[in-house]
Amino acid sequence: MNNPSKNALFLIGRMVVGVFYLFNALNHFTKIEFLSGYVASKGVPMGELIVVLTGLLLLTGGVSILLGYRVTIGIATLLIFLIPTTFIMHNFWSVENAQLQTMEMINFMKNLALIGSSLMFLAIPEPWPYSFRRGGS
Repeated sequence: MNNPSKNALFLIGRMVVGVFYLFNALNHFTKIEFLSGYVASKGVPMGELIVVLTGLLLLTGGVSILLGYRVTIGIATLLIFLIPTTFIMHNFWSVENAQLQTMEMINFMKNLALIGSSLMFLAIPEPWPYSFRRGGS
């Protein structure tokens, strides 16, 4: 990308997506008890450990996208989080309560979109414009 205005838009988009993942990582670290209860309700063992580990995956991916540093590793951590979370935690098809089913379906679809955006990030040649690796140019 050699177009300065497109580079700036890409940077803004990276910032929005990166902050989204960092915000969710912060939620994992500040709401461990609540989220581990939710994890347990889905039949996943070791809830607290899972919440901390997934928080680390989100943190790694968010920082990677924000800085444009080690992007392939950062995206891989997000996919490692998103794929099982989408299908295990947001299995709307097995929820009987209509309101809860709708919430799970929304989160399922959101995560599918995030998986898609992660795959698109992998298609962008590195180093990314205004990335840490590139030295800010």
